Amino acid sequence: MTLISKLPLPISRVLVLEDNFLIALDAEDMLRKLGVLHVEIAVNLAQASALLSENAFDFALLDVDLGHETSFGFAERLAGQGIAFGFVSGYDEGADFPPALRARARLSKPFDEEMLRAFLIAVLETSSDLKASRG
Repeated sequence: MTLISKLPLPISRVLVLEDNFLIALDAEDMLRKLGVLHVEIAVNLAQASALLSENAFDFALLDVDLGHETSFGFAERLAGQGIAFGFVSGYDEGADFPPALRARARLSKPFDEEMLRAFLIAVLETSSDLKASRG
């Protein structure tokens, strides 16, 4: 068993938008092991929107395909609010992403704790660099 170290960047509240509740619980467990204090799970866009209006998130992990809807519009909302996010998907790289979101980070399912850690670090460092260049 490999010991995965906690995240080197401060991240205390994460939103997981995932329509498969078992995958969401697994992601929550991994995030907590990485040192995230608060993880909120939403299984659809309505729940995600409600949680976003009630909480200040450091990061959002977004499943692309939510059954009858996608997370693209919600991702654009997060971008507008300056909240870092990344996509998770079990599909190919070319899954009809809107042009504004094609360059966003993607993590392929299934993923493990080490892959999630590397993904979060990459997204958060990029997000911090973007905020610093704007500020």
